[in-house]
Amino acid sequence: MEETFRDYLRIKEAARLLGVSEATLRNWGRQGKIKVHRNPVNGYRLFKKGDLDELLLAVKRSADQG
Repeated sequence: MEETFRDYLRIKEAARLLGVSEATLRNWGRQGKIKVHRNPVNGYRLFKKGDLDELLLAVKRSADQG
């Protein structure tokens, strides 16, 4: 399946989806906790929707076990 820019969220959108601040996402990216992609044209941080969904699922699983 071919990916498009619609498969990615900018940092503001990703932060809203996860319920964290943009600064938190920047820190997680620097720490390697979440994969960050860069827009080849302007260098903006992009987050793959599938990666964010996996993170939310992992949090849900953790909460269900605890």
